[in-house]
Amino acid sequence: MTAPADILAALNDTTLDLDGVGQLLDDADHSTRLEVLAGFTPRLQKRLFEAAAGRRVTTEDIVPDGTGSLTEVIHEGRNTLPAFRSFQKRFCLPSDPHTPAERRVLWGYNHAPLKGMTGPGYFVAYDDDDAGEVVIDYRELPPEKPQEWPPILDNRARLGRFVYAGMIDRLRRVSSHVTIGRAYKDKPMNAYFALVRTPDS
Repeated sequence: MTAPADILAALNDTTLDLDGVGQLLDDADHSTRLEVLAGFTPRLQKRLFEAAAGRRVTTEDIVPDGTGSLTEVIHEGRNTLPAFRSFQKRFCLPSDPHTPAERRVLWGYNHAPLKGMTGPGYFVAYDDDDAGEVVIDYRELPPEKPQEWPPILDNRARLGRFVYAGMIDRLRRVSSHVTIGRAYKDKPMNAYFALVRTPDS
């Protein structure tokens, strides 16, 4: 199995082979992928997002088919903020009564150190088929949640109005378990993050 340092070296190579890196990450175990994630710098995340353009990802990569409704799937995250860089995005499929007929959606929120001040940052995620990306939309709130998740709060409340209100994220594929994202508020922001899906979460 390839060591985390070697995968990071491949990611930082001047001629980035994203297909090759994706295969290395697919072949790695979860703990190795988390070690790689911990080494993601802001510069690398920006480069990775640009390199991942056109690498198709769907909501089925985020919450696999066969997952029970309202069953939590955790993605460990690393962002480009100066502090509090580690967080989680937690996703689930809706219950049958709340499942739309016209699109596959996920409910989710941000499990982060500052959620007491910013709110949990609830969102609805869905596929952008034209771009081949997953959109995480903070302008929509889910109508339900798993029992153990915090109360659903409008993203304009608390300090969330400065963080989540009016924002969407776009995800692109790095590997089967790893995605890279960028935040947008009307236009692209200089804010990136990487996610690693936890198996059997």
